[in-house]
Order: sequence, then C-alpha cells, then structure tokens
Amino acid sequence: MTVELSQEGAVQTITINRPEVLNALDQETKASYLSALQKAARNPEVRCVVLAGSGRAFCAGEDLKSHPEGAKRSFRESLVSAYNPIIQTICEMDKPVIARLQGVAAGAGLSIALAADLRIGSDGTRLIAAFSRIGLVPDSGLSQMLARYVGPGVALEMFYTARPMEAEEAARFGILNALVPADQLDATVSTWAQNLATGPTLAFALTKQAVRRADRASLAELLQFEAAAQELAGASQDHQEGVSAFLEKRPPRFSGR
Repeated sequence: MTVELSQEGAVQTITINRPEVLNALDQETKASYLSALQKAARNPEVRCVVLAGSGRAFCAGEDLKSHPEGAKRSFRESLVSAYNPIIQTICEMDKPVIARLQGVAAGAGLSIALAADLRIGSDGTRLIAAFSRIGLVPDSGLSQMLARYVGPGVALEMFYTARPMEAEEAARFGILNALVPADQLDATVSTWAQNLATGPTLAFALTKQAVRRADRASLAELLQFEAAAQELAGASQDHQEGVSAFLEKRPPRFSGR
C-alpha cells in the first residue's frame, strides 16, 4: 500500500508509504491519498487528522521517475484532477489537520504541509520549493501559502533559487508550530493530536473557516461570518458543556457536537 491509515481514538493518521523515493507521489499514490483524505473528512468518528510520511522524509513532491522519459503529459490535468483536490480537501476539512514533518517536504509535498492547519517538525526538517530546478512554477497553492508566512520577497527568493529552508528558519517564520528533536516527534504529534481530538470540533471547524476567509474577505464580510459562526457555536452541545464545566470548575468533556 502506498498510503497507510491508522487510527488511535479519534485521531486518524494518513501516511504516504514510499520511503524508497522519499514518499514522492505517483498517480496511484495521489489517488489513494485523496481518497483517504475525503474519507477522513466525512467520518464523524475522526476529530483530528495527522499527515505523515514514512522513513526519512515527509514528501518529495511529484515522482518524476514515474513518467516515461519524453512522454507528453498535461500538467494542468494533473493539477486539476489530483493535486488541487488534495489541497482543497485538507484546507476545507471541518476538523484540525496536523502535518508531521521529518526530513524533506519539497514541491507539492511542501504545498501539502502548508495546507495543514498546524505543522510539527524535527531538527532534520527541510522545506524546498524546488520547481525552478526543473523549469516549472509553484503550484498546488504554494505561491499563496508560502508568501503568507514569509512575505513575497522571501517566497520569490525560495522559488527562484530553490534553496532549502531549514527547520530553525521555518520555526522563526511560524511555519512550524513546534520544533522538537527527532526522537520526540512522534510523542509530540500524538499529544497535540489527542488534545485537539477531544476539543470542541464544531468550534474548531468554524474557527478554521474564519481564518481561511480572513485574507480575502472585507472586514464587514468577516464580521458577518463571525457573527453567524458564533450563533452556530453558541447552539452547540459543546458550548453548553463548556459553560457547565466552567461553572462547576472541572475540565470540559467535549463531544464534538
């Protein structure tokens, strides 16, 4: 299997399992990955999703060796049918998504990492926008997502030069929410994911939508959305439980509804 699924409680982990090619994505893997993401998004028993790669890398992007040399292919079709739906599914998923980053996240693999809500990296994490090395342009949302974190100047530098961004720099820019030694990566990701999986899932989903809208909506539009979202959250069981827990001075027991 090129994509493996595991579940611990309400946390679903989706792992690209092609370590021999640094988890680069061929056609089969892209289709399986998208299917796994869509199933996790629909499954009410899943309240947090972790994206991971096996071996020593997160994802090296497109598997160039999977295409016969000299064969013509439609780059537009590849993006429209595979990569764009993967990115949209991650961004629009109504539950928290964590990217577990070890080793390299390059090309479309970097796009997948940045589409996640949170990223936890280890001291070997390296981010590379490698498109210019093969005469291509950033895709899968990377031109927008990277510039949000580092600004257009640094983003263009990375796109033009394809220089790696090491873990420490990624943490300084806020791309990594946490940077830990490699031997602590799994435990840290598990702790974060389990905490999120026991949180107020509906409120998280509405918060995610608000943050995703914030850079393209006017203030008036955002205020209207926040008001509507708060009405939904205020009617939830989790809000009632949160208030009761506060008044009773105990930890809340959120159900995700």
